[in-house]
Amino acid sequence: MTRTAHTPTSPAKQMLSEQVYAHLRNAIMRGEFAPGDALKPQDLSRQRGVSLAVVREALVRLVGEGLAERLTNRGFAVPAFSDHRWQQIGEARRAIEPVLLRMSIERGDLNWEGDVRAAYHRLARTPAFTPEDGEYYSEAWAEAHRVFHRALLEGCGNPVLLETFDRMWVASELARRWAHRNPERDGVDEHRRLEEATLARDSDTAVDILTRHLTLTTAALAEQEN
Repeated sequence: MTRTAHTPTSPAKQMLSEQVYAHLRNAIMRGEFAPGDALKPQDLSRQRGVSLAVVREALVRLVGEGLAERLTNRGFAVPAFSDHRWQQIGEARRAIEPVLLRMSIERGDLNWEGDVRAAYHRLARTPAFTPEDGEYYSEAWAEAHRVFHRALLEGCGNPVLLETFDRMWVASELARRWAHRNPERDGVDEHRRLEEATLARDSDTAVDILTRHLTLTTAALAEQEN
């Protein structure tokens, strides 16, 4: 029986693909591409000075993260700002994250408590908006926000479930980057109460706060399309 030899990707190509992927991911998250914008491999290949294969490999990774869509016979594009899509993401987060939070409260140890407290402290001390970012959330706050929400759930001890959270977070974070501030919402107080209830090991209260927090986020993102 004859086997077809598999040629591994060269280290140089892997490095180029990683660089192109990182560049495109950052550009999309910074809003350099508008919702629905085409991501044309030929143009990107020319702009970055790399092969089409390298660009396509990077784009496929972005599709896997939910930061790009593969269009039938039309290449790739940034996801369109779809109310239906954000509602689906919000529904998935409300179904999964409260379960992980209960597991974390039941299983989390003292190190987990320390991580939650430290992540909240960082979030509380990081400005959500800065003059250079205008009406959009700052990069530093966005990262502190992600770390806090993930720290809440890491006590569950299940890496498979945490990977699911990571994928949903990236998808919803893309929408958040396109959203403007909501002066009527007190996000600081929402996070403070969430941290307090979690560290008090009050599962019911913590889950109620988290569920409402996610519901308000979904509603705010959906309103951006209207």
